[in-house]
Amino acid sequence: MPRVWVIVLTHGGAEQITADCIESLLKQDYGALTVLLVDNASFDGSGARLRDRFPDIEYLNTGGNLGYAGGNNRGMRLALDRGAEFLLVLNNDTIVDATCVSWLVRSAQRQPTKLGAIAPKILYFDDPARIWYAGGDYVGFKILGMHRREGELDDPKEAEGLEPITFATGCCFLMPAAAARAVGFFAEDFFIYAEDVDLSLRMNRAGYSMYYQPAARLYHREPPGPVHATPFQIRLRDRNRRRIARRLGAVDRVKFAVWFFPTRMVRLAQYTMKRDWGRVRALVAGMTEQ
Repeated sequence: MPRVWVIVLTHGGAEQITADCIESLLKQDYGALTVLLVDNASFDGSGARLRDRFPDIEYLNTGGNLGYAGGNNRGMRLALDRGAEFLLVLNNDTIVDATCVSWLVRSAQRQPTKLGAIAPKILYFDDPARIWYAGGDYVGFKILGMHRREGELDDPKEAEGLEPITFATGCCFLMPAAAARAVGFFAEDFFIYAEDVDLSLRMNRAGYSMYYQPAARLYHREPPGPVHATPFQIRLRDRNRRRIARRLGAVDRVKFAVWFFPTRMVRLAQYTMKRDWGRVRALVAGMTEQ
């Protein structure tokens, strides 16, 4: 059985939620699984308490808040150094079906050597009959990763089978060690948001295939329905998408700019009319920060 290391990142504030995630991992039917808790300098000491609560898992304290990108990268590097053959990046606010890892690994073993990632079906924790992610597509002119079938009702009897995708959500994906070494990890200067879009794009461009496996299932504590982005999310998502755009060819940069800046101006006007100055400042920062 290939050695799989799963990286679970915490920064505090979700101790029991993270514990539930770890417990679901310890119930996996896959024997060669190592759970690594990466403590991104949890502000409330919960990382150390989780280490004491689960003494048999691996633990890494990064010494500072490195963001989703940097914290996961530290974990992935440690896993590779310790002989991991597959890396499983997993949000700490998820619950994983007992067969999820087995399905992902079996699916990966059936694919050619240039495999980039396998992603599972992700359902809403609070509405488990409804889909959050059933594969994804990279949309170039928006520089976004779009979820397939988001909000649709799930078919729990959906047959297993691999579907090609061009976007693997950072919530959960299995990545072979060889792909991680060749393509690299998350862009650490992103800190958080759109780091999965960037990594998916780099895998696509390097010729690595990505797939979605509906038989592998997990549940994400994400609120069903529309979610209004916070100023922090707006600023970093827009800034990071512009960072991706700067690495694209001239035609792709123009396509993005023609869509991005007019839509930001419309939103800027909407937030200004509502006197939502926090989001106004976030939009301006997202359009101007380097």
